[in-house]
Amino acid sequence: MANTEGISARRTRIANRIQARVSVLSRPATGFVSQPEPRTIGSFARGRQLIAGNFLFAGFLVEAPKTPIWDLPMPDKSFEQDLHGFTWLDDLAAVGDIEARKRAQEWTTDWINRYGRGKGSGWTPDMTGRRVIRWINHALFYLNGQNSAASEAYFSALAQQTAFLSRRWQAAEAGLPRFEALTGLIYAGLALTGMERHVKPAMDALAKECVDQIDLQGGIPTRNPEELLEVFTLLTWAASALSDAGRMAAREHLKAIERIAPTLRALRHSDGGLARFHGGGRGLEGRLDNALAASGVRAKSLTTLSMGFARLHAGRTSVIVDTSEPPMGKASSDGHASTLAFELTSGRRPLIVNCGSGVSFGESWRRAGRATPSHSTLSLDGFSSARLGKQTLVAGRNQQSLVDGPKDVKCQQSTGQSGMKLGASHDGYLATHGILHQRRLDLGFDGRGLAGQDSLLAESHVNKRLFDARMDEVKLQGIRFSCRFHLHPDVEAALDMGGTAVSLALKSGEIWVFRHNSSAQLSLEPSVYLEKTRLKPRAAKQIVLSGRAMDYATRVTWYLAKAQDTPNSLRDLATDEILKL
Repeated sequence: MANTEGISARRTRIANRIQARVSVLSRPATGFVSQPEPRTIGSFARGRQLIAGNFLFAGFLVEAPKTPIWDLPMPDKSFEQDLHGFTWLDDLAAVGDIEARKRAQEWTTDWINRYGRGKGSGWTPDMTGRRVIRWINHALFYLNGQNSAASEAYFSALAQQTAFLSRRWQAAEAGLPRFEALTGLIYAGLALTGMERHVKPAMDALAKECVDQIDLQGGIPTRNPEELLEVFTLLTWAASALSDAGRMAAREHLKAIERIAPTLRALRHSDGGLARFHGGGRGLEGRLDNALAASGVRAKSLTTLSMGFARLHAGRTSVIVDTSEPPMGKASSDGHASTLAFELTSGRRPLIVNCGSGVSFGESWRRAGRATPSHSTLSLDGFSSARLGKQTLVAGRNQQSLVDGPKDVKCQQSTGQSGMKLGASHDGYLATHGILHQRRLDLGFDGRGLAGQDSLLAESHVNKRLFDARMDEVKLQGIRFSCRFHLHPDVEAALDMGGTAVSLALKSGEIWVFRHNSSAQLSLEPSVYLEKTRLKPRAAKQIVLSGRAMDYATRVTWYLAKAQDTPNSLRDLATDEILKL
Protein backbone atom coordinates (compact mmCIF):
# COMPACT_ATOMS: atom_id res chain seq x y z
CA MET A 1 0.00 0.00 0.00
CA ALA A 2 2.77 2.44 0.94
CA ASN A 3 4.60 1.70 -2.33
CA THR A 4 1.40 2.28 -4.31
CA GLU A 5 0.82 5.60 -2.57
CA GLY A 6 4.44 6.59 -3.24
CA ILE A 7 4.15 5.83 -6.96
CA SER A 8 0.89 7.80 -7.14
CA ALA A 9 2.49 10.80 -5.40
CA ARG A 10 5.46 10.76 -7.80
CA ARG A 11 3.17 10.58 -10.82
CA THR A 12 1.20 13.55 -9.49
CA ARG A 13 4.38 15.61 -9.03
CA ILE A 14 5.55 14.81 -12.56
CA ALA A 15 2.16 15.72 -14.04
CA ASN A 16 2.17 19.00 -12.11
CA ARG A 17 5.63 19.91 -13.45
CA ILE A 18 4.63 19.11 -17.03
CA GLN A 19 1.46 21.19 -16.84
CA ALA A 20 3.28 24.04 -15.14
CA ARG A 21 5.75 24.23 -18.02
CA VAL A 22 3.06 23.84 -20.66
CA SER A 23 1.20 26.75 -19.03
CA VAL A 24 4.08 29.04 -20.06
CA LEU A 25 2.55 28.97 -23.56
CA SER A 26 -0.74 30.47 -22.29
CA ARG A 27 -1.83 33.86 -23.56
CA PRO A 28 -0.73 36.42 -20.95
CA ALA A 29 -3.18 38.66 -19.16
CA THR A 30 -2.72 42.36 -19.84
CA GLY A 31 -4.22 43.73 -16.63
CA PHE A 32 -7.13 43.61 -14.23
CA VAL A 33 -10.78 43.70 -15.22
CA SER A 34 -11.41 45.66 -12.02
CA GLN A 35 -9.34 46.91 -9.12
CA PRO A 36 -8.92 43.95 -6.70
CA GLU A 37 -10.10 44.33 -3.12
CA PRO A 38 -7.68 42.88 -0.49
CA ARG A 39 -9.45 40.33 1.73
CA THR A 40 -6.66 38.40 3.42
CA ILE A 41 -5.54 39.58 6.86
CA GLY A 42 -1.89 39.60 7.87
CA SER A 43 0.01 40.12 11.10
CA PHE A 44 1.84 43.42 11.60
CA ALA A 45 4.23 41.78 14.09
CA ARG A 46 5.11 38.95 11.69
CA GLY A 47 5.60 41.50 8.93
CA ARG A 48 8.12 43.40 11.04
CA GLN A 49 9.93 40.13 11.76
CA LEU A 50 10.22 39.38 8.06
CA ILE A 51 11.64 42.83 7.33
CA ALA A 52 14.22 42.25 10.10
CA GLY A 53 15.23 38.95 8.48
CA ASN A 54 13.58 36.58 10.98
CA PHE A 55 11.77 33.91 8.97
CA LEU A 56 9.43 31.80 11.10
CA PHE A 57 7.56 29.19 9.06
CA ALA A 58 6.19 25.73 9.92
CA GLY A 59 7.72 25.92 13.41
CA PHE A 60 11.26 26.67 12.14
CA LEU A 61 13.11 29.97 12.62
CA VAL A 62 15.79 31.01 10.15
CA GLU A 63 17.61 34.22 11.03
CA ALA A 64 19.14 35.69 7.86
CA PRO A 65 18.82 39.50 7.71
CA LYS A 66 20.71 39.91 4.43
CA THR A 67 19.59 36.74 2.63
CA PRO A 68 16.90 36.78 -0.09
CA ILE A 69 13.95 34.63 0.91
CA TRP A 70 14.54 32.10 -1.91
CA ASP A 71 18.18 31.59 -0.88
CA LEU A 72 17.29 30.61 2.68
CA PRO A 73 18.33 27.16 3.93
CA MET A 74 15.21 25.01 3.94
CA PRO A 75 15.11 23.10 7.26
CA ASP A 76 12.01 21.14 6.24
CA LYS A 77 9.70 20.56 3.27
CA SER A 78 6.84 22.28 5.10
CA PHE A 79 9.02 25.41 5.54
CA GLU A 80 9.58 25.57 1.79
CA GLN A 81 5.90 25.03 1.05
CA ASP A 82 4.94 27.91 3.34
CA LEU A 83 7.27 30.18 1.38
CA HIS A 84 5.77 29.17 -1.98
CA GLY A 85 2.24 29.71 -0.67
CA PHE A 86 2.98 33.46 -0.25
CA THR A 87 0.86 33.91 2.89
CA TRP A 88 3.76 36.03 4.13
CA LEU A 89 2.62 38.64 1.60
CA ASP A 90 -0.36 39.28 3.91
CA ASP A 91 2.05 40.14 6.74
CA LEU A 92 4.15 42.52 4.65
CA ALA A 93 0.99 44.23 3.40
CA ALA A 94 -0.16 44.60 7.03
CA VAL A 95 2.99 46.70 7.66
CA GLY A 96 2.56 48.53 4.37
CA ASP A 97 5.56 50.88 4.56
CA ILE A 98 8.35 51.40 2.03
CA GLU A 99 10.56 48.66 3.47
CA ALA A 100 7.70 46.15 3.46
CA ARG A 101 6.84 46.99 -0.17
CA LYS A 102 10.49 46.67 -1.15
CA ARG A 103 10.66 43.13 0.30
CA ALA A 104 7.36 42.16 -1.35
CA GLN A 105 8.52 43.40 -4.75
CA GLU A 106 11.98 41.86 -4.56
CA TRP A 107 10.83 38.45 -3.33
CA THR A 108 7.89 38.20 -5.75
CA THR A 109 9.99 39.28 -8.73
CA ASP A 110 12.67 36.81 -7.71
CA TRP A 111 10.08 34.01 -7.57
CA ILE A 112 8.93 34.87 -11.10
CA ASN A 113 12.51 34.79 -12.39
CA ARG A 114 13.41 31.51 -10.65
CA TYR A 115 10.21 29.48 -10.71
CA GLY A 116 7.83 31.25 -13.07
CA ARG A 117 8.46 28.82 -15.92
CA GLY A 118 7.23 25.80 -13.98
CA LYS A 119 10.27 25.01 -11.84
CA GLY A 120 10.50 24.40 -8.11
CA SER A 121 8.25 22.71 -5.56
CA GLY A 122 5.58 25.41 -5.52
CA TRP A 123 3.60 24.02 -8.43
CA THR A 124 0.82 22.09 -6.75
CA PRO A 125 -2.85 23.08 -7.25
CA ASP A 126 -3.49 24.07 -3.61
CA MET A 127 -0.24 26.02 -3.25
CA THR A 128 -0.83 27.77 -6.57
CA GLY A 129 -4.38 28.70 -5.56
CA ARG A 130 -3.09 30.10 -2.26
CA ARG A 131 -0.39 32.08 -4.06
CA VAL A 132 -2.72 33.47 -6.75
CA ILE A 133 -5.17 34.74 -4.12
CA ARG A 134 -2.37 36.68 -2.38
CA TRP A 135 -0.94 38.05 -5.62
CA ILE A 136 -4.32 39.39 -6.65
CA ASN A 137 -5.24 40.66 -3.16
CA HIS A 138 -2.01 42.65 -2.89
CA ALA A 139 -1.51 43.55 -6.54
CA LEU A 140 -1.59 47.31 -5.95
CA PHE A 141 0.87 46.92 -3.08
CA TYR A 142 3.25 45.07 -5.42
CA LEU A 143 2.75 47.11 -8.60
CA ASN A 144 3.16 50.55 -7.00
CA GLY A 145 6.30 52.10 -8.52
CA GLN A 146 7.12 49.10 -10.74
CA ASN A 147 8.22 49.58 -14.36
CA SER A 148 6.34 48.16 -17.33
CA ALA A 149 8.65 45.13 -17.68
CA ALA A 150 8.00 44.07 -14.08
CA SER A 151 4.24 44.56 -14.53
CA GLU A 152 4.21 42.48 -17.72
CA ALA A 153 6.15 39.68 -16.05
CA TYR A 154 3.74 39.78 -13.11
CA PHE A 155 0.61 39.49 -15.26
CA SER A 156 2.23 36.85 -17.44
CA ALA A 157 3.04 34.75 -14.36
CA LEU A 158 -0.50 35.16 -13.06
CA ALA A 159 -1.94 34.01 -16.39
CA GLN A 160 0.36 30.99 -16.39
CA GLN A 161 -0.73 30.01 -12.89
CA THR A 162 -4.38 30.45 -13.87
CA ALA A 163 -3.92 28.11 -16.83
CA PHE A 164 -2.18 25.60 -14.55
CA LEU A 165 -5.08 25.71 -12.07
CA SER A 166 -7.64 25.20 -14.84
CA ARG A 167 -5.83 21.99 -15.88
CA ARG A 168 -4.75 20.61 -12.50
CA TRP A 169 -7.29 21.55 -9.81
CA GLN A 170 -8.71 18.01 -9.99
CA ALA A 171 -5.33 16.67 -8.82
CA ALA A 172 -5.65 18.50 -5.49
CA GLU A 173 -6.71 16.35 -2.56
CA ALA A 174 -10.42 16.58 -1.77
CA GLY A 175 -11.12 19.01 1.03
CA LEU A 176 -9.16 22.15 1.88
CA PRO A 177 -6.50 21.74 -0.89
CA ARG A 178 -9.17 21.58 -3.60
CA PHE A 179 -11.11 24.49 -2.10
CA GLU A 180 -7.89 26.54 -2.25
CA ALA A 181 -7.24 25.62 -5.88
CA LEU A 182 -10.78 26.42 -7.03
CA THR A 183 -11.02 29.67 -5.08
CA GLY A 184 -7.73 30.79 -6.63
CA LEU A 185 -9.07 29.91 -10.09
CA ILE A 186 -12.27 31.92 -9.49
CA TYR A 187 -10.26 34.87 -8.20
CA ALA A 188 -8.01 34.87 -11.26
CA GLY A 189 -10.85 34.33 -13.72
CA LEU A 190 -12.75 37.31 -12.31
CA ALA A 191 -9.80 39.68 -11.91
CA LEU A 192 -7.63 39.14 -15.00
CA THR A 193 -8.38 40.15 -18.56
CA GLY A 194 -8.96 37.24 -20.92
CA MET A 195 -9.50 34.71 -18.09
CA GLU A 196 -13.29 34.96 -17.76
CA ARG A 197 -13.79 31.56 -19.42
CA HIS A 198 -12.43 29.81 -16.33
CA VAL A 199 -15.01 31.25 -13.94
CA LYS A 200 -18.10 29.17 -14.74
CA PRO A 201 -16.32 25.76 -14.72
CA ALA A 202 -14.64 26.68 -11.43
CA MET A 203 -17.97 27.80 -9.93
CA ASP A 204 -19.60 24.50 -10.91
CA ALA A 205 -16.70 22.48 -9.50
CA LEU A 206 -16.74 24.47 -6.25
CA ALA A 207 -20.47 23.89 -5.88
CA LYS A 208 -19.91 20.14 -6.27
CA GLU A 209 -17.15 20.18 -3.65
CA CYS A 210 -19.52 21.95 -1.25
CA VAL A 211 -22.02 19.12 -1.66
CA ASP A 212 -19.41 16.36 -1.43
CA GLN A 213 -17.26 17.70 1.42
CA ILE A 214 -19.61 19.70 3.68
CA ASP A 215 -22.28 17.65 5.42
CA LEU A 216 -25.77 18.70 6.39
CA GLN A 217 -24.56 19.85 9.83
CA GLY A 218 -21.88 22.10 8.34
CA GLY A 219 -18.95 19.81 9.12
CA ILE A 220 -16.06 18.34 7.12
CA PRO A 221 -14.65 14.78 7.19
CA THR A 222 -11.46 15.71 9.09
CA ARG A 223 -13.48 17.23 11.98
CA ASN A 224 -10.71 19.83 12.32
CA PRO A 225 -12.28 23.14 13.50
CA GLU A 226 -9.44 25.30 12.19
CA GLU A 227 -9.58 23.60 8.79
CA LEU A 228 -13.33 24.20 8.72
CA LEU A 229 -12.62 27.89 9.33
CA GLU A 230 -10.16 27.93 6.41
CA VAL A 231 -12.75 26.32 4.10
CA PHE A 232 -15.41 28.76 5.30
CA THR A 233 -13.09 31.72 4.72
CA LEU A 234 -12.34 30.60 1.16
CA LEU A 235 -16.03 30.17 0.41
CA THR A 236 -16.89 33.63 1.72
CA TRP A 237 -14.01 35.17 -0.26
CA ALA A 238 -15.17 33.47 -3.46
CA ALA A 239 -18.79 34.47 -2.88
CA SER A 240 -17.78 38.11 -2.23
CA ALA A 241 -15.55 38.23 -5.31
CA LEU A 242 -18.38 36.86 -7.47
CA SER A 243 -20.83 39.34 -5.99
CA ASP A 244 -18.45 42.27 -6.62
CA ALA A 245 -18.21 41.15 -10.25
CA GLY A 246 -21.99 41.13 -10.63
CA ARG A 247 -22.32 37.34 -10.43
CA MET A 248 -24.04 35.14 -7.89
CA ALA A 249 -22.38 32.14 -6.33
CA ALA A 250 -24.05 28.79 -6.93
CA ARG A 251 -26.90 27.83 -4.62
CA GLU A 252 -24.88 24.91 -3.20
CA HIS A 253 -22.01 27.30 -2.47
CA LEU A 254 -24.22 29.74 -0.54
CA LYS A 255 -26.02 26.95 1.31
CA ALA A 256 -22.66 25.56 2.45
CA ILE A 257 -21.78 28.96 3.94
CA GLU A 258 -25.12 28.99 5.76
CA ARG A 259 -24.48 25.51 7.18
CA ILE A 260 -20.91 26.17 8.31
CA ALA A 261 -21.45 29.51 10.09
CA PRO A 262 -23.49 28.20 13.07
CA THR A 263 -21.13 25.24 13.41
CA LEU A 264 -18.13 27.54 13.71
CA ARG A 265 -19.96 29.66 16.28
CA ALA A 266 -20.59 26.51 18.32
CA LEU A 267 -16.90 25.58 18.11
CA ARG A 268 -15.78 29.01 19.32
CA HIS A 269 -14.79 29.42 22.95
CA SER A 270 -15.77 32.43 25.02
CA ASP A 271 -12.36 34.01 24.28
CA GLY A 272 -13.03 33.95 20.52
CA GLY A 273 -10.62 31.09 19.75
CA LEU A 274 -11.56 27.75 18.24
CA ALA A 275 -11.51 24.46 20.12
CA ARG A 276 -8.21 22.68 19.41
CA PHE A 277 -9.09 19.21 18.14
CA HIS A 278 -7.90 16.87 15.36
CA GLY A 279 -4.85 18.86 14.33
CA GLY A 280 -6.47 22.29 14.50
CA GLY A 281 -5.35 25.33 16.44
CA ARG A 282 -7.18 28.40 17.75
CA GLY A 283 -7.14 30.07 14.33
CA LEU A 284 -5.42 33.27 13.24
CA GLU A 285 -6.32 36.28 15.35
CA GLY A 286 -9.39 37.99 13.91
CA ARG A 287 -9.91 35.46 11.10
CA LEU A 288 -13.00 33.82 12.64
CA ASP A 289 -14.81 37.05 13.51
CA ASN A 290 -14.06 38.57 10.11
CA ALA A 291 -15.20 35.46 8.25
CA LEU A 292 -18.46 35.27 10.22
CA ALA A 293 -19.13 38.97 9.67
CA ALA A 294 -18.39 38.70 5.95
CA SER A 295 -20.72 35.71 5.57
CA GLY A 296 -23.78 37.70 6.57
CA VAL A 297 -25.25 34.59 8.23
CA ARG A 298 -27.16 35.49 11.38
CA ALA A 299 -26.33 33.77 14.62
CA LYS A 300 -28.65 30.99 15.73
CA SER A 301 -28.55 28.42 18.50
CA LEU A 302 -27.96 24.77 17.66
CA THR A 303 -29.70 21.95 19.49
CA THR A 304 -27.64 19.18 17.86
CA LEU A 305 -23.95 18.34 17.80
CA SER A 306 -21.72 20.58 15.71
CA MET A 307 -19.38 18.47 13.56
CA GLY A 308 -19.50 15.87 16.33
CA PHE A 309 -18.78 18.32 19.17
CA ALA A 310 -21.06 19.28 22.05
CA ARG A 311 -21.02 22.76 23.56
CA LEU A 312 -21.98 23.74 27.10
CA HIS A 313 -21.99 27.42 27.96
CA ALA A 314 -23.16 29.53 30.88
CA GLY A 315 -22.10 32.88 32.23
CA ARG A 316 -18.59 33.55 30.95
CA THR A 317 -17.69 29.85 30.70
CA SER A 318 -17.60 27.66 27.60
CA VAL A 319 -17.01 23.90 27.50
CA ILE A 320 -16.52 22.07 24.18
CA VAL A 321 -16.47 18.26 24.14
CA ASP A 322 -15.52 15.80 21.39
CA THR A 323 -18.55 13.50 21.39
CA SER A 324 -18.16 11.53 18.16
CA GLU A 325 -15.89 8.88 16.74
CA PRO A 326 -12.58 10.23 15.38
CA PRO A 327 -12.14 10.70 11.62
CA MET A 328 -11.11 7.49 9.91
CA GLY A 329 -9.42 6.61 6.61
CA LYS A 330 -7.95 9.38 4.45
CA ALA A 331 -9.61 12.07 6.56
CA SER A 332 -7.75 10.94 9.67
CA SER A 333 -4.14 11.68 8.65
CA ASP A 334 -4.08 14.43 11.29
CA GLY A 335 -6.93 13.08 13.43
CA HIS A 336 -6.54 12.62 17.20
CA ALA A 337 -7.76 9.93 19.60
CA SER A 338 -9.68 12.55 21.57
CA THR A 339 -13.16 11.06 22.04
CA LEU A 340 -14.86 12.53 25.18
CA ALA A 341 -12.02 15.03 25.74
CA PHE A 342 -13.09 18.58 26.62
CA GLU A 343 -11.75 22.12 26.79
CA LEU A 344 -12.92 24.85 29.16
CA THR A 345 -12.45 28.60 28.80
CA SER A 346 -13.44 31.20 31.39
CA GLY A 347 -14.04 34.61 29.87
CA ARG A 348 -10.96 35.48 27.83
CA ARG A 349 -8.75 32.87 29.51
CA PRO A 350 -8.37 29.20 28.49
CA LEU A 351 -8.22 26.92 31.54
CA ILE A 352 -8.54 23.25 30.50
CA VAL A 353 -7.06 22.49 27.06
CA ASN A 354 -5.74 19.69 24.88
CA CYS A 355 -2.01 19.59 24.16
CA GLY A 356 -2.62 20.39 20.49
CA SER A 357 -0.98 19.40 17.22
CA GLY A 358 2.71 18.53 17.21
CA VAL A 359 3.00 18.54 13.39
CA SER A 360 5.48 21.44 13.29
CA PHE A 361 7.77 19.86 15.93
CA GLY A 362 8.63 16.60 14.19
CA GLU A 363 7.16 13.12 13.89
CA SER A 364 7.61 12.18 17.56
CA TRP A 365 5.67 15.22 18.74
CA ARG A 366 3.08 14.67 16.03
CA ARG A 367 2.43 11.13 17.25
CA ALA A 368 2.40 12.19 20.90
CA GLY A 369 -0.09 14.99 20.25
CA ARG A 370 -2.51 12.57 18.59
CA ALA A 371 -2.58 10.10 21.50
CA THR A 372 -5.38 10.05 24.08
CA PRO A 373 -3.10 11.01 27.04
CA SER A 374 -2.49 14.36 25.30
CA HIS A 375 -6.17 15.22 25.73
CA SER A 376 -8.29 16.14 28.72
CA THR A 377 -10.06 12.84 29.17
CA LEU A 378 -9.63 9.40 30.72
CA SER A 379 -7.31 6.83 29.18
CA LEU A 380 -6.11 3.37 30.10
CA ASP A 381 -2.37 3.46 30.75
CA GLY A 382 -0.46 2.40 27.65
CA PHE A 383 -3.51 2.65 25.36
CA SER A 384 -5.31 5.24 23.25
CA SER A 385 -9.01 5.15 22.42
CA ALA A 386 -7.90 4.89 18.76
CA ARG A 387 -4.52 3.77 17.46
CA LEU A 388 -2.35 4.81 14.54
CA GLY A 389 -2.28 2.60 11.47
CA LYS A 390 0.69 1.90 9.22
CA GLN A 391 2.61 4.81 7.74
CA THR A 392 1.89 5.58 4.09
CA LEU A 393 3.18 8.15 1.62
CA VAL A 394 0.39 10.48 0.50
CA ALA A 395 0.95 13.62 -1.59
CA GLY A 396 4.67 13.47 -0.93
CA ARG A 397 4.49 13.19 2.87
CA ASN A 398 4.20 10.38 5.35
CA GLN A 399 0.79 10.01 6.91
CA GLN A 400 -0.80 7.66 9.40
CA SER A 401 -4.53 7.13 9.64
CA LEU A 402 -6.40 6.32 12.82
CA VAL A 403 -7.69 2.76 13.00
CA ASP A 404 -9.54 0.63 15.53
CA GLY A 405 -11.15 3.65 17.15
CA PRO A 406 -14.53 3.92 18.86
CA LYS A 407 -17.35 2.60 16.69
CA ASP A 408 -20.24 3.42 19.02
CA VAL A 409 -20.20 6.88 20.58
CA LYS A 410 -23.36 8.04 22.34
CA CYS A 411 -24.17 11.54 23.52
CA GLN A 412 -27.18 13.15 25.16
CA GLN A 413 -27.54 16.80 26.20
CA SER A 414 -30.21 18.30 28.40
CA THR A 415 -30.98 21.31 30.55
CA GLY A 416 -31.94 20.70 34.16
CA GLN A 417 -32.81 22.83 37.16
CA SER A 418 -29.17 23.45 38.01
CA GLY A 419 -27.69 23.93 34.53
CA MET A 420 -26.61 22.22 31.31
CA LYS A 421 -25.91 18.50 31.37
CA LEU A 422 -24.11 16.12 29.07
CA GLY A 423 -23.84 12.34 29.15
CA ALA A 424 -21.63 10.50 26.67
CA SER A 425 -19.86 7.18 26.22
CA HIS A 426 -17.54 5.42 23.78
CA ASP A 427 -16.44 1.82 23.18
CA GLY A 428 -12.80 2.49 22.26
CA TYR A 429 -11.55 0.11 24.99
CA LEU A 430 -14.22 -2.54 24.53
CA ALA A 431 -12.22 -4.74 22.13
CA THR A 432 -9.06 -4.67 24.25
CA HIS A 433 -10.40 -4.61 27.83
CA GLY A 434 -14.17 -5.12 27.67
CA ILE A 435 -14.56 -1.64 29.17
CA LEU A 436 -16.92 1.18 28.19
CA HIS A 437 -15.86 4.75 29.06
CA GLN A 438 -18.76 6.91 30.19
CA ARG A 439 -18.48 10.63 31.02
CA ARG A 440 -21.00 12.99 32.63
CA LEU A 441 -20.57 16.77 32.75
CA ASP A 442 -22.80 19.30 34.55
CA LEU A 443 -22.21 23.02 34.05
CA GLY A 444 -24.06 25.33 36.45
CA PHE A 445 -26.27 28.09 35.04
CA ASP A 446 -23.90 30.75 36.39
CA GLY A 447 -20.90 29.11 34.70
CA ARG A 448 -19.01 29.03 38.00
CA GLY A 449 -18.80 25.28 38.42
CA LEU A 450 -18.33 22.12 36.35
CA ALA A 451 -19.00 18.72 37.92
CA GLY A 452 -17.84 15.57 36.16
CA GLN A 453 -17.91 11.82 36.54
CA ASP A 454 -15.87 9.32 34.55
CA SER A 455 -16.89 5.66 34.68
CA LEU A 456 -15.30 2.47 33.39
CA LEU A 457 -17.96 -0.21 32.92
CA ALA A 458 -17.83 -3.87 31.91
CA GLU A 459 -21.50 -4.65 31.36
CA SER A 460 -22.19 -7.73 29.23
CA HIS A 461 -21.11 -11.28 30.04
CA VAL A 462 -18.64 -11.27 27.14
CA ASN A 463 -17.11 -7.97 28.26
CA LYS A 464 -16.82 -9.16 31.85
CA ARG A 465 -14.92 -12.24 30.68
CA LEU A 466 -12.50 -10.05 28.70
CA PHE A 467 -12.07 -7.76 31.72
CA ASP A 468 -11.35 -10.80 33.91
CA ALA A 469 -8.74 -11.99 31.40
CA ARG A 470 -7.02 -8.62 31.57
CA MET A 471 -7.13 -8.74 35.38
CA ASP A 472 -5.48 -12.17 35.31
CA GLU A 473 -2.67 -10.73 33.15
CA VAL A 474 -1.89 -8.15 35.84
CA LYS A 475 -2.32 -10.66 38.67
CA LEU A 476 -5.52 -9.02 39.90
CA GLN A 477 -3.71 -5.73 40.56
CA GLY A 478 -6.26 -3.74 38.54
CA ILE A 479 -6.37 -2.00 35.16
CA ARG A 480 -4.42 1.23 35.48
CA PHE A 481 -6.11 4.41 34.23
CA SER A 482 -5.45 8.14 34.31
CA CYS A 483 -7.94 10.97 34.03
CA ARG A 484 -6.05 14.01 32.73
CA PHE A 485 -6.87 17.72 32.74
CA HIS A 486 -4.26 19.63 30.74
CA LEU A 487 -3.85 23.25 31.78
CA HIS A 488 -3.08 26.25 29.61
CA PRO A 489 0.51 27.48 30.13
CA ASP A 490 -0.74 30.78 31.56
CA VAL A 491 -2.53 28.99 34.41
CA GLU A 492 -0.68 29.02 37.74
CA ALA A 493 -1.41 25.73 39.50
CA ALA A 494 -0.60 24.56 43.03
CA LEU A 495 -1.38 21.29 44.82
CA ASP A 496 -3.04 22.10 48.13
CA MET A 497 -4.70 20.58 51.19
CA GLY A 498 -2.29 17.74 51.60
CA GLY A 499 -2.68 16.63 47.99
CA THR A 500 -6.49 16.63 47.89
CA ALA A 501 -7.09 19.75 45.75
CA VAL A 502 -5.47 21.92 43.11
CA SER A 503 -5.85 25.71 43.03
CA LEU A 504 -5.72 27.35 39.60
CA ALA A 505 -5.00 31.04 39.12
CA LEU A 506 -5.73 32.76 35.81
CA LYS A 507 -4.03 35.94 34.64
CA SER A 508 -7.41 37.66 34.76
CA GLY A 509 -7.33 37.28 38.55
CA GLU A 510 -9.89 34.47 38.65
CA ILE A 511 -9.22 31.49 40.88
CA TRP A 512 -10.61 28.02 40.21
CA VAL A 513 -10.29 25.00 42.49
CA PHE A 514 -10.20 21.34 41.39
CA ARG A 515 -11.01 18.49 43.78
CA HIS A 516 -12.35 14.95 43.55
CA ASN A 517 -14.34 12.41 45.48
CA SER A 518 -12.86 9.02 44.67
CA SER A 519 -10.10 6.60 45.58
CA ALA A 520 -7.94 7.86 42.71
CA GLN A 521 -4.66 9.60 43.48
CA LEU A 522 -4.46 13.30 42.65
CA SER A 523 -1.20 14.73 41.29
CA LEU A 524 0.08 17.76 39.40
CA GLU A 525 2.43 16.74 36.59
CA PRO A 526 4.32 18.35 33.67
CA SER A 527 2.53 18.81 30.35
CA VAL A 528 3.09 20.69 27.08
CA TYR A 529 1.12 23.12 24.97
CA LEU A 530 1.76 22.73 21.23
CA GLU A 531 1.28 25.74 18.95
CA LYS A 532 2.15 25.88 15.26
CA THR A 533 3.42 29.46 15.53
CA ARG A 534 5.95 28.64 18.26
CA LEU A 535 9.51 27.41 17.87
CA LYS A 536 9.24 24.94 20.74
CA PRO A 537 6.49 23.27 22.78
CA ARG A 538 5.49 25.42 25.75
CA ALA A 539 5.86 23.97 29.21
CA ALA A 540 2.55 23.51 31.04
CA LYS A 541 1.02 21.38 33.78
CA GLN A 542 -1.72 18.81 34.00
CA ILE A 543 -3.96 17.57 36.78
CA VAL A 544 -3.95 13.77 36.86
CA LEU A 545 -6.33 11.45 38.70
CA SER A 546 -4.75 7.99 38.54
CA GLY A 547 -6.11 4.72 39.82
CA ARG A 548 -6.87 1.09 39.08
CA ALA A 549 -10.13 -0.42 37.87
CA MET A 550 -10.69 -3.40 40.19
CA ASP A 551 -14.35 -4.14 39.53
CA TYR A 552 -16.82 -4.19 36.65
CA ALA A 553 -17.79 -0.62 37.56
CA THR A 554 -15.23 2.05 38.53
CA ARG A 555 -16.23 5.69 38.96
CA VAL A 556 -14.23 8.88 39.44
CA THR A 557 -16.12 12.03 40.47
CA TRP A 558 -14.47 15.43 40.24
CA TYR A 559 -15.38 19.10 40.62
CA LEU A 560 -14.03 22.31 39.13
CA ALA A 561 -15.36 25.47 40.78
CA LYS A 562 -14.66 29.18 40.49
CA ALA A 563 -13.78 30.88 43.78
CA GLN A 564 -16.04 33.55 45.24
CA ASP A 565 -13.22 35.77 46.45
CA THR A 566 -9.72 36.78 45.47
CA PRO A 567 -7.71 36.78 48.73
CA ASN A 568 -3.97 37.27 48.67
CA SER A 569 -3.09 33.71 49.55
CA LEU A 570 -3.83 31.11 46.90
CA ARG A 571 -3.58 28.35 49.50
CA ASP A 572 -6.08 30.06 51.84
CA LEU A 573 -8.46 30.46 48.94
CA ALA A 574 -8.33 26.77 48.08
CA THR A 575 -9.09 25.88 51.68
CA ASP A 576 -12.03 28.29 51.90
CA GLU A 577 -13.51 27.19 48.58
CA ILE A 578 -13.31 23.49 49.36
CA LEU A 579 -15.09 24.04 52.67
CA LYS A 580 -17.90 25.80 50.79
CA LEU A 581 -18.24 22.87 48.40
